[in-house]
Amino acid sequence: MSLPPRRRVALALAAALSILPLACGGNESSVPSAPPETTGGDRLPASVRPDTPVPPPSLAGQITVYSGRSQNLVGSLLQRFETLTGVEIKVRYGATAEMAALILEEGENSPCDVYYAQDAGALGALAAAGRLRPLPPSILSKVQPRFRSPEGLWVGSSGRARVVAYSTERVREADLYDSIWSYTDPKWTGRIGWAPTNGSFQAFVTAMRLTAGDQATAEWLKGILRNRPKTYANNAAIVAAIADGEIDLGFVNHYYLFNFLAERGESFPVRNFYPRAGDPGSLINVAGAAVLKTSRNPAAAEALVDFLLSPEAQASFAEETHEYPLIPGVPLDPRLRSLDEIATPDVDLGALADLEGTLNLLREVGALE
Repeated sequence: MSLPPRRRVALALAAALSILPLACGGNESSVPSAPPETTGGDRLPASVRPDTPVPPPSLAGQITVYSGRSQNLVGSLLQRFETLTGVEIKVRYGATAEMAALILEEGENSPCDVYYAQDAGALGALAAAGRLRPLPPSILSKVQPRFRSPEGLWVGSSGRARVVAYSTERVREADLYDSIWSYTDPKWTGRIGWAPTNGSFQAFVTAMRLTAGDQATAEWLKGILRNRPKTYANNAAIVAAIADGEIDLGFVNHYYLFNFLAERGESFPVRNFYPRAGDPGSLINVAGAAVLKTSRNPAAAEALVDFLLSPEAQASFAEETHEYPLIPGVPLDPRLRSLDEIATPDVDLGALADLEGTLNLLREVGALE
């Protein structure tokens, strides 16, 4: 029997649970009770341009948040929003894909007002399913177009860059390549670490597929496999393995290094290299938020999304997790390369939802069992 389209999408998202980052818990909880500078000339979609009238919000009542970001990361920010506005928040934590699948299963009866995702691909999946409400230009214009939905249906709240982490003891920065495609060079045989089961790696491979096609991506994967890479469970394990001398470099997100530097000091023998070719090796993915089309309190829901782009919330992301703030004017760790200095591939981050095709490709080439 053929399944309805919504059910098929929900099952596909649920199947991705093993590859997207997990959050803490899965039960609904109540947050205890108690928002710009624009990017300058960014063109917004016609449906959300600044001449579109936006009614002033009436902040009252309650909203429900489905969060793929963990409670220990965003719980205090949600509490702060409650304190500032008086809006009561009910929050349900879980995996990003799990929360998206739940919204699709619940359909028009979903109690969710705001979906807060760890990964733009899941936001793109809900947008494609027609579940999201357009955001006002006052929110969308706070971030660069590359960090928001082309249709104005979701907005990034913080960013993480793909980098090549390398050993400062065994590799010179001058030996590293600006293009991720070049790491099939046999000189790296036995020296590379990667994490094919990791969600951020698979989002990177998906970006490769979108920009260069499946055949070129398969050839790159085969080339890395010929270099006999060592496989790890996640980004943190790769960075630790570089420091321990197991490998000389690895493909990771930028902020894992800063967690190690905070714990072990500046003498930690690993640093990040930012590829400069503008290919998927320098992809910047985002966590982000959206308001459900069926929200019972859209004014308060939009206000929460706006708060996530406030200087206060953005500074929290920069200081606590070493992620990239996405609005101008928020101080950045001086050890990070600024977003304006990173050449990124031309890819709609919401299109990174095609994880099934990426998984199939990884299995076909032998990167996954």
